[in-house]
Amino acid sequence: GRAIEDHELVMDVQSNWVMEEENKLYFRKNYAKYEFFKNPLRFFPDHMISFPSETNAAVRHSGILQMFLSSSTYPEIHGYLHAKEQGKKSWKKWFFLLRRSGLYFSTKGTSKEPRHLQFFCEFSNSDMYMSLTGRKISGAPTNYGFCFKPNKSGGTRDLKQLCADDEQSRTCWMTAIRLLKYGMQLYQNYVQPYQGRGGCSPLNVTPMRSISENSLVAMDFSGHRSRIIENPTEALSVAVEEGLAWRRRGCLRLNSHGSPVAMSNMGMSIHRSQSWFHHKISREEAQRLILQHGLVDGVFLVRDSQSNPKTFVLSLSHGLKIKHFQIVPLEDDGKLFYTLDDGHTRFTDLIQLVEFYQLNKGVLPCKLKHYCARIAF
Repeated sequence: GRAIEDHELVMDVQSNWVMEEENKLYFRKNYAKYEFFKNPLRFFPDHMISFPSETNAAVRHSGILQMFLSSSTYPEIHGYLHAKEQGKKSWKKWFFLLRRSGLYFSTKGTSKEPRHLQFFCEFSNSDMYMSLTGRKISGAPTNYGFCFKPNKSGGTRDLKQLCADDEQSRTCWMTAIRLLKYGMQLYQNYVQPYQGRGGCSPLNVTPMRSISENSLVAMDFSGHRSRIIENPTEALSVAVEEGLAWRRRGCLRLNSHGSPVAMSNMGMSIHRSQSWFHHKISREEAQRLILQHGLVDGVFLVRDSQSNPKTFVLSLSHGLKIKHFQIVPLEDDGKLFYTLDDGHTRFTDLIQLVEFYQLNKGVLPCKLKHYCARIAF
């Protein structure tokens, strides 16, 4: 699978498909599409990148993207990749180099001498895809595969398949190749949504709160006269109680049989209506779904635990890795709670838990920011 770039026409992409290929188009959020413009150092680790010798050391780190986008210089990406031999089932590990002229591998260790470099492919007449099931179908040594498919190819026999040892390496290779293939067009795609907004640069745009939002205050309408709640602790308590009351009303509305839902079961079922909840999917399916939405910090979903039917799992992307945290039900004084930290922080239902960690990092490595939609249209 691959993301269609913003400047590509869907009909042009479809015209390159041949009749025997069962290709499909999906519409889904891709949170990682331009993440490298915001945090380039995370995408290009020092051990995988080399700069032209005349480049100043200070410029190397501050201007990585400018170098990628320029027409005169281009940093060299290098490292080991597994490559599938054409027409064979075996994979071999080679030292690869990405240069402006294309992708090469060395026939002698890590030598970069021209006589030891062999051309692998160029990108003007092919598209790059991320491999979703390469280990199962092609016998890839790891799950971090990607490949190049020539335009109007004859099928899988023409694919040039590669496989990295970890997600960070694959992300580095694929990001650099996108920049090499599309260059400044990628940056224009990135800044286009910001154009016409007073000349703001996308690199320093900060979300502004509206006047009406800034003027919101907590109110108490329980007495004969309304009053403003100035005590922050009291305001928080009222907000929590109002949230619980909303859930109770919502749970009654969601009951398809038209009869009230027992309060003891409310916390066990109300989360099923949420887009971030995925019923009975495996760990591998959760990782694949998050990967399709982009490995950006804070992409998450909640699912049933397969190893313990009474618990749930929060799957979260952070640092180009997907981590899994067990949500444990806890009974105290006849009441059921949910917790991520052995009961130190308790929640009456999963919605309250998710809303809390969207605002607070707590025991997690980052806040919950983007949920994976339950249904991809």
